[in-house]
Amino acid sequence: MQPKCACFKLIPKLSVCRYNLDLLNSDFLELLERFIPSDYELRLIEKYEREGHPLLELSEEDRFMVAFSKIPRLAQRISTLTFMGNFSESILLLKPQLNAIIASSMSIKSSSKLKKILEIILAFGNYMNSGKRGSAYGFRLQSLDLLLDMKSTDRKLTLLHFIVSIIQEKYPQLHNFHTELHCLDKAALVSLDSILADVRSLEKGMEVVRKEYLQQKDSAVLTNFMSNNGSLLDSVVKDSKTAEEVYHSVVEYFGEDPKSTPPSVFFPVFARFIKAYKLAEQEKEQRKKNISETDFGTDLHISDSPMPALPRFPQVDLIAELKRRQMTPLVREGKDGAIEDIITGQAELDLQTENQHNQSIPRRSHTTHEAKNSLQETFKQLH
Repeated sequence: MQPKCACFKLIPKLSVCRYNLDLLNSDFLELLERFIPSDYELRLIEKYEREGHPLLELSEEDRFMVAFSKIPRLAQRISTLTFMGNFSESILLLKPQLNAIIASSMSIKSSSKLKKILEIILAFGNYMNSGKRGSAYGFRLQSLDLLLDMKSTDRKLTLLHFIVSIIQEKYPQLHNFHTELHCLDKAALVSLDSILADVRSLEKGMEVVRKEYLQQKDSAVLTNFMSNNGSLLDSVVKDSKTAEEVYHSVVEYFGEDPKSTPPSVFFPVFARFIKAYKLAEQEKEQRKKNISETDFGTDLHISDSPMPALPRFPQVDLIAELKRRQMTPLVREGKDGAIEDIITGQAELDLQTENQHNQSIPRRSHTTHEAKNSLQETFKQLH
C-alpha cells in the first residue's frame, strides 16, 4: 500500500539534498525508495512536461514523483542516506558476533588444560583398544560425544565418569579446564559466512558514501559521518578478517575442514562436552554423598574420591603412559585431518625411548588383556 502524498509534504526536498537524517529515518527512507522513478518513468515525465501538460492534472502521488525526480543523483542520495541511517545498528550487531568467534577460537586453541584432557581421553582409547589395532595419533572431535555411549554393566556409569574420576584423583588441576574456554554458546549461534557478507556490504556502502562525498564536499553531514565512522568500519573489517583467520586456524588445528564445519557444528561439540563433564562431576559428588550417608563402599574409597581404584599394575601403567606423553611437546598441527600431536605429542618416538618403554612394561597382549579385565571389573564395581 502506497503512503498518502500528504506524508511526503512533511519531508522538504532539502532534507534529501542535505542528508538530514533527523527528518528521514530508516523506515521512511525505505518508503521513499519505492518512489524513485525508473528510467521508463523518467521518460514519461519528460514527455509529459515537454508536451506542456499542467502538473495539476496529475494525482498527488504523481506530482510528488515529478518533484522527487528533480533531485540530482536521487538514487545515490537515498542509498547513502539509508546506509548512514543503518550504519550504527549494523556495527552494534556485528561486533559482538565477531568478538564471540575470536574469543572462542583463540581460547580453544590456546587452552593447555583442554589439550591435557584430550590427551587423557586418547590415552584411554588407545589403552582399551590396543589389542585390536595400533595406537591412534588422534580422533575426530565428534568422538567426544561417544564418551557417554560406553557404559558400565549396570548402565549407570559411562566412560566419562571414569575419566572424571581419574582426572580428579591424578590431575586435579585440570578439573576446571572449561574456565579457559570462552563464549562457546554465543559463537555457536554465529553464521560466519553471513557476517562476513554483511561486513563486505558495509564496505560497499561506505564506498557509495565516499563517492557521494566527492560530489558534495561542502556537506557537513557527509564530512562528519566519514570522519566519525571511517575508522570504526576499518576496525570491524579488521576484526572480520581476524575472526575468519582464527576460526579457520582452530578448525584445521583439530583436523576439520572449515568449509564444511560451520561454527554451529564446531563449537557445540565443546559445549556439549563441558556440560556432560560438569554433570559427571555432580553425579560423582552425589554418589560420594550417598556412600558417606550409608557408610557403604569404604573399602573402595581412594583419597577423597568415591570411585574405585584400578588394580595396581594397569593403573600404574596407564598413569606412567600419560606422564610419558606429557614430557613431549603437545602441539604440532597435523595435515591429514587427525588431531595427531595436539594430543599425543610427537608422532614418532626415537629408538632409545621406544626401547626403554618396551622394557618398562609387559608384552602388549598381556597388558591389553589385564587392562580390559581391570576396566571391566572396575565398571562392575562403580555405583
